This record gives sequence, C-alpha cells and structure tokens, in this order.
Amino acid sequence: MKTNLPVILLRNVILLPNNDLKIEIDSEYSKNVISKAVNFHHNQVFIVSQFTNEAPSIDNLPKFGVVASISNQIVLPNGKIRLILNGIVRASVIEYLDFGNGDTLESIVKVDRFRELEENEEQILVNKLKKELDKYIEEIPYISNSIIASIEKEKELDVLTDIVAGNIITDENRKSDYLKEINPDVRVEMLLEDIYAEFESYNVEKELDMKVSQNMSDRERELILREKIRTIEEELGDIEDSDINNLNNELKNCEATPEVKERLEKEIKRYQRLSSMSPEQNQVRTYIDTVLSLPWNKYSVDREDLKEIRSILDSTHFDMDDLKTRIIEYIAVNKNTNSLRGPILCLVGPSGIGKSTLAYSVAKALNRKFEKISLGGIHDEGEIRGHRRTYLGSAPGKIISSLIKAKTANPVILLDEVDKITSDLKGDPASALLEVLDGSLNEHFMDNYLDIEFDLSKVMFILTANNIDNIPEALKDRLEIIELSGYLIEEKKEIAKTYLIPKILKEHNIKGITIPDEVITEIIENYTKESGVRELERLISKIVRKVVTDKLINNKKTTKVTIDSKKLKTYLGKPKYGLVKIANRIGSVNALAYTNLGGEVLPIESTFYKGTGKLTLTGMMGDVMKESASIALSYIKANYESFDINYDDLINNDIHIHIPLNAIKKDGPSAGVTIITSIISAFTNLEIPSNIAMTGEVTLHGDVLAVGGIKEKIVAAKRNNIDTIFIPEENKDDVIDAEDISIVYIKNYQDIFEYLKEAEK
Repeated sequence: MKTNLPVILLRNVILLPNNDLKIEIDSEYSKNVISKAVNFHHNQVFIVSQFTNEAPSIDNLPKFGVVASISNQIVLPNGKIRLILNGIVRASVIEYLDFGNGDTLESIVKVDRFRELEENEEQILVNKLKKELDKYIEEIPYISNSIIASIEKEKELDVLTDIVAGNIITDENRKSDYLKEINPDVRVEMLLEDIYAEFESYNVEKELDMKVSQNMSDRERELILREKIRTIEEELGDIEDSDINNLNNELKNCEATPEVKERLEKEIKRYQRLSSMSPEQNQVRTYIDTVLSLPWNKYSVDREDLKEIRSILDSTHFDMDDLKTRIIEYIAVNKNTNSLRGPILCLVGPSGIGKSTLAYSVAKALNRKFEKISLGGIHDEGEIRGHRRTYLGSAPGKIISSLIKAKTANPVILLDEVDKITSDLKGDPASALLEVLDGSLNEHFMDNYLDIEFDLSKVMFILTANNIDNIPEALKDRLEIIELSGYLIEEKKEIAKTYLIPKILKEHNIKGITIPDEVITEIIENYTKESGVRELERLISKIVRKVVTDKLINNKKTTKVTIDSKKLKTYLGKPKYGLVKIANRIGSVNALAYTNLGGEVLPIESTFYKGTGKLTLTGMMGDVMKESASIALSYIKANYESFDINYDDLINNDIHIHIPLNAIKKDGPSAGVTIITSIISAFTNLEIPSNIAMTGEVTLHGDVLAVGGIKEKIVAAKRNNIDTIFIPEENKDDVIDAEDISIVYIKNYQDIFEYLKEAEK
C-alpha cells in the first residue's frame, strides 16, 4: 500500500474500514484528487472527516482517517461525479503535503497494527457480539435485519466490529470514536455499551409512548397499538396473536416436506416481526398463503373401472379410438404397477374437432380435477415458471396457479395451443415448458416465485396444437403425439345426430325439433367449411334459437317442427359454400390442399405468352409453394422431351401460374405435381378432366414425396365430386376407406403423365 495518498475531506460524515460510502463531487479540486488517485495511486485516496465549520487548513486537519479505494465512478449529466468509496484500513497522518499551487493536498500515512488476540478469545468475542446483535435486531423494530447476511460467516473480529458499527451507529461523532480506536477488542466493548444503552432508551420510549397513547383519539390509539402489539404480547406473555396462531396451525396440518415446513416457519417469524405499516408485510403474507394453499400430497382417486372409463369417453366424443385406447392403457398399467407417471399427450389436428373438450372428458372419465392453460401468444417464460419475489407484482406461474385452483396434485392440465407460443427478450416459454413436461425433471419443478420444489410427476398434461411443424423440436421430443384428423361428412352427420342436436335441445329446454339426415348433410356441405364440428354446432344452435323465438312470439304451446331445405334457407340464409366447379380446361388442374379448417380443392391455372422464359406467380402463394413452382419448371425443362414439349417454347415464352381466391394465403409442400401437370397441360394442349385431383411434392428428379393431411384431402375430394385422386405411394398407409373415389398411387411424376396420356386416348 502506498504511504503517500491524495486527500479527500468530508464534512460531518465518517467512513469506517470494511464499509462503503456513496458521495457526489462537483468542485475542480475534488475532481483533480480523483484523477490523481486513478492515474498514480491505484484508485486509492485518504479520507479524513471534519466536524467544525472552520476553513480547512493543514494545522486543523485530523491526524487520523481511513485509506479507501474508488470502486466505481459515474459522470452525471449535470457534470457531477458520483463515487463509491470502499474503506480499507485505518491510518494515522505523519505529514500533510501542501504544494501551494492550488494542486491537490497529499498525505504521508502509516497503518498502525492492532493488538493481536488469542484465537479462542477472539472467537468468544465474535460469538458474543453476534448474539447480542441478533437480540438487538429482533427487539428494536426499526433496525433492518439486512446486516445479518453480511456478517453471518465473518470470523475476524476486526472486520466484524467495523461492519456492525457502520450499520447500527448513526451518530457520526460516535463513529469517529470507532475510527480512532485501533484495537477490535476495545471496539467490541464500545459496541456492547451502545447496544445496551439503545435497549434502555427504547424501553423508556416504549413506556412513554404507552402513557401518551392513553390521551390520544381512538383512531390514533389503534394505529399505535397495532405498531406496538408485538412488544405488548412479549411483556404480558399470555396474549397470542390469532393471525400468527392460525398460520402456525395451518403449517402444522400441512403435509409438505420438512424442508418446506422449515422454510415456512422462517417466513412466519419474519411476518410476525414486520410492522403492519411495512409494504413488505403483505408480500410475505401472500407468499405464506400461496405455499400453504398448494395441494401437498393431496391426490384424487382415479376411477379404475376400465369399461366405465371407456363408456364415459364414448358418450362425449365420436371416434378418436387411438386416444381413448391410450387412456385406457395408462389406467390399466397404473392400476397394475401403482407407480406410473402421468403421460404427456399432445393432440394435433385442425380446429373444431374437439381436442380441448376431449381433455375435459378425460379428466371426467378419470375422476380428476381439470384445469386449462391457454398458451397462445405467451412470450414471457415467467408465465410458466413464475416471477421472482424481488419484482413488484410477482406471482407464481400458470402451472402452480392451476394446481392451487385444482386443490389436488394429480389433476388433468390442458396446455392449449402449444404451437402458438412465441418468444422475445423476456424469454422462451417453450424452453420453460421443458422442465414441466420432462418426466425426469418435473418431479423437482422449481417455480421462481415459490423458490421451493413441487412434484409435477403425477399431473396428466394434455397439449393441443393445430400444426405439428410449429411445435419446437426440443419440446416435441417430450410428447406423445396423437394426430387427430377431421371428420368425414358421414361422421359429422353421426356426431350431429348423436351428440350435438340432443345437447343443444337440452340447453334450450325444447323438444320436438327434427332435423332429417339430408338437411344435416346440406348444412355440412353448404354452410360449413371445416374439419371439425364447431361451426356445425353453432349453425344448429342458430336454427333452434329461431324456432324457440318463433314459439314465444306466436304463443305456441307445443313445438313440433321438422326442418326442411326451405326452412333451412330461411333460418341460415343462402349457402355460403358449394362445390368447386371447374370445367375441363387446358392448363387447369385440381390440387388437394390442407388447411386448419380441413381439406380443400384448389384449382391451379397456367398459361404462357411471348417473352423470355420469366415465371410469374400470383394468388397469395407462400414461400414454400413458390419454391414448388420453381422446382416444377426446372423439372419440365430437364425432361421436356418426355412430355413432347418444344424447348424453345419454354425459353421464349413467359409462364404465368395462378391460384384463384387471391384473398386467401396459400402455402405448403404438396402442390408440386399439380403445378407440373398444369404447365404441361398448357404447353401440350392436354385437357385434364375436372373430376381428377392430385397432391404430392416432387424433387428435381421427379420423385414424389409424402405429404400430410391425406384424410382431409380425401374428404374434400369426395365433397367436391372428385372421383380420381393421385397421392404419393409413401402415403398408402394414411388412406381411409372412401367409396366412389379411385386412388392412384404414384412414385414418380412420370406415373401421372402416363396415366393422363392413356386416359386421353
């Protein structure tokens, strides 16, 4: 340590060793001192304090002070400099050096060594001081307990006495006495004297407050008594705080682990010490109530009758045999082993097919509580893991909140729309879900707000998604994917007759309304365009509402109504949808597409005109479909002879590919074969029948790749009177039984071309 250091003079403020001090300086002299300390003295300065109003001079400056280091300095917008000084060691002044030219004052200092103590003697004094300090902080309500953490592991008496004096001594003149005293054992005696004196002062003040409070108004008395209630209880010894008593009883009856109970005991004691006027009291109480309200070791008893479970599932949902079988298997194995963890099922399929309601039915069938968490649009991982208690308005995450509402530790929790999770600077919720859904991790799930572990292994999580490709890969690896396809017209009709119509009539408290099969079919074909039955349910509800309204307006005592096509148009208006009508036209080909609403038949049109081989794409195509068009054209150019096309026509004409319905965005890797067929048709005048449709993606060598949504595409083809469809051979196992439709399996595009050429003959 350097013996000559630049001097900073403080007025009426003492910095002790092993303590920090924040100051702001604005004089040029002080700025020069800081500059010299940084450049020539390893960021060290000598701090002295003056408690008089006399002008500082070398003669009246103190002969003792503290060597300090500059740990941080910030230049403020107003030109001042904000410093953080760390006290290092006491030092006495040998000589002050005044250069007499307005430059900084320097000092030559020496560090005086304190009297060494025996190890046992030092440890006894350390323990004594800590013990009295604990009592002091507990007794005096306006003393912060933050000092406890800073001295908890401190064993050196010299450092300990400086930290304690810097935190509990508020009189700066008294701090000066501590600074002058080199020996730590003497400083211990001084601290104990000050602590005992403060005890006496506080007790006198307390008695005085109690006497004065007798003359105060009722409102003032109530405020004072609430502030002093803890002290009164300690003196009387026979008055118990009912609120604290209730919390202790709840803790006693709580079935949490010993570690959790020990944590709660500390929080309750902390809550008891806090003043009722302290904002921290509400935060601590909320935390205690949250932890106590968790369902520690509380489980609902699963229904074990497998036939009854299957019956309940069948009564609420049509088909979905894969999922129902999986639930039955889970219960069977759990019953056999009594140790099975909850499965992580993910239901993937288009909107409206009943994924969310199926999760509720699973909970009902298992006799478990049900909670739903909507994940669509969530971008803050704190929504899953919770926010730390240090933040304002912190709260547990959605997982823990759902368990509190369910009041059991083994509910069915639906995580809805997992494919619509987003991420930003606040974190990645999908990554936070990994800990929730990973069977090897969720037994020790840690919510940031709770900061204690909770076992999620018995929870049955069911996730839903519309598009499996949008589920993050790391998350998808933890899931058991069950793909649910849309319904055929016959299936929708059966669902309407068996489930929807009876349910809607019961909800509207009406009987006697009959909707024939052909009218249900008409509603499905002409008024809905989805794979599920959500819109179908809304339309049937609309019909029933109008019948009920007509009954009440006309005072009809009985209602026996049969809905026919005429009444259907009266109630629902003109048909919204119909068949895709495409004439046999050069360059027009039907493509089978898959959307969130189910299958679609999209006509793709191609034409050409004089130009330079430029490719134009219109019809709201996405990037994937644009790439399919480029691949299709390259494939045709590479194999033009096989298709009887003049190569000069390909390079001397511009090609325009268009998909009607411009307002609807279209994308996906399944239009390659259709685009190739459309271009070939345009250049060879090959007329493609309107009763043919196709799906499949191609490589540059013409190999046809598998695509998704086969069931929905077949349904769309059937709905639009398509009788022949081309699908990739790799999708052979995905094909459903579809009457009146001829399916042609293709491995290479040449298979389609040869079929069309043969059909033309």
